[in-house]
Amino acid sequence: MQANFRTPLARARGLGSAKEGVTHWWRQRLTAMALIPLTLIMAGYILSLVGADRATVVATLQEPFPALVALLLIVAAFWHVKLGGQVIIEDYVHAHGAKIAAIIALNFACVVVGLASALAVLRLFFGG
Repeated sequence: MQANFRTPLARARGLGSAKEGVTHWWRQRLTAMALIPLTLIMAGYILSLVGADRATVVATLQEPFPALVALLLIVAAFWHVKLGGQVIIEDYVHAHGAKIAAIIALNFACVVVGLASALAVLRLFFGG
């Protein structure tokens, strides 16, 4: 067994902050704050459309404000999921390869599902 005579500072050198934690933290908080009014507004639209036929729903989403709210909600929600999921993966997945693969899968899923959601809203907005 080899003795380790390095000081704690010497062992930690090179393992310090990547200078991204504060930015990541702020983005997570900003997306959370954006989600509050966007979710409330969209919930209001959804509740007003309960029991409505397809034509009424399409007509509502063809108006600029509801379509914009839906698109902003999609962007904010999937960005928030990506940021939060990344933190969870970084905290709880310890194998480096698995961590990288999980982050890539998370990013891919957020982009694919987010784009599909945005395209659905845009399709309704531009033609039903």
